[in-house]
Amino acid sequence: MNWIKKGLIYSPNGSAENWKNNSVLTPTPFLLNEEVIRIYCSFRDISGIGRIGYIDVEAKNPKKILKISDEPVIPLGTSGMFDDHGMILGDVLKVKDKIYMYYVAFQMVKNVKFYAFSGLALSNDNGDTFMRIKQAPVMDRTEEGLYGRCIHSVIYEENIFRVWYSVIYDWTYINNIPYPTYDIKYIESQDGINFADKGIQCIKCNANEYRIGRPRVRRISDRLYEMRYTSDTFDKQYKSGYAESEDGINWIRKDSQSVITASHDYGSWDSDMACYPTVIETKYGTYMFYDGNGMGKDGFGFAVLEE
Repeated sequence: MNWIKKGLIYSPNGSAENWKNNSVLTPTPFLLNEEVIRIYCSFRDISGIGRIGYIDVEAKNPKKILKISDEPVIPLGTSGMFDDHGMILGDVLKVKDKIYMYYVAFQMVKNVKFYAFSGLALSNDNGDTFMRIKQAPVMDRTEEGLYGRCIHSVIYEENIFRVWYSVIYDWTYINNIPYPTYDIKYIESQDGINFADKGIQCIKCNANEYRIGRPRVRRISDRLYEMRYTSDTFDKQYKSGYAESEDGINWIRKDSQSVITASHDYGSWDSDMACYPTVIETKYGTYMFYDGNGMGKDGFGFAVLEE
């Protein structure tokens, strides 16, 4: 597979809209209709607090922005809740007549950098706004993930919610700075709300990595799934990777194939980083949306699959 970069779509401009003026993380496309792709993102303010909004683009030409949400689609949690200090997008999918939004929420605590657990909200207005199904996480703290259990990809198949998520189980100090240590697991749910305490290991870090996460899974044929993820090395090479599986559980890493990489073009929005890739098929082509430098501080763009 050959991906052709098509350039930047959106970059924060530091405007007075302070809830989205710092960076834009985890662009996650959702096909609103055949002509419009709604890209849900986590917009961060100057304090680093993320709120989920969206950018609508033309399916025929994703560089053409049609609309940007004026307000977050879901408010931050009230003080003391698991989602009171920001959110990033997990996944958005339509199941029957409901649109599900899974999100990863952050709570600041005293002795570690943060906790990160997963919430769920539903939309009744075609994805313009969402309402939490409850104030507590749907995927909460357990022994496998004492610091975080973060849903990033959900596929509804044969009446089962199939979920790929990251588990934060430790902290790694690099130059005296703590970074969350995590890898990727798989779990299933009958209703998309209740989950077991422990999942199945999918992909572990290799010897040079201390974290691998943001798994984005897509079924590409009857016998094959693909996963795109982002990993980080001890020498701070934050980059995307790729794996394939016949069953969605047992994966083979193929990081040299079908990945998007930093351009290394001085001054470009993705010169140093290309991360958080996610793919969507439309009648006009197959697109990959991804973040650039600074995990989206310089914005996000897209690439097209060359047939």
